[in-house]
Amino acid sequence: MRPGHVIGDKGCNSKAIRTWLRRRGVTHTIAERSDQVGNRARLGSRGSRPPVFDRQVYRHRNVVERCFDRLKQWRGIATRYDWTAQSYQAAVALASLLM
Repeated sequence: MRPGHVIGDKGCNSKAIRTWLRRRGVTHTIAERSDQVGNRARLGSRGSRPPVFDRQVYRHRNVVERCFDRLKQWRGIATRYDWTAQSYQAAVALASLLM
């Protein structure tokens, strides 16, 4: 199953990743690094167009990041003490329900 939309931080911002997503028909909202903005401005008319960026969609990424941060408060989940994927998934589900 493919995601319909990917929201990524500045670390995921590369031409290769954007092209890979585009070829698979996945839309994306990825923040642009400041050095890329500067390079494009320095190139002037020879520089490429800036990628489409929707601030409203990008704000939803914060909800997911906070959820991961809260899950990492559980020592068993953060260090992955469980031997099997099934027990780890159960621990994540239990911690999510308790939150």
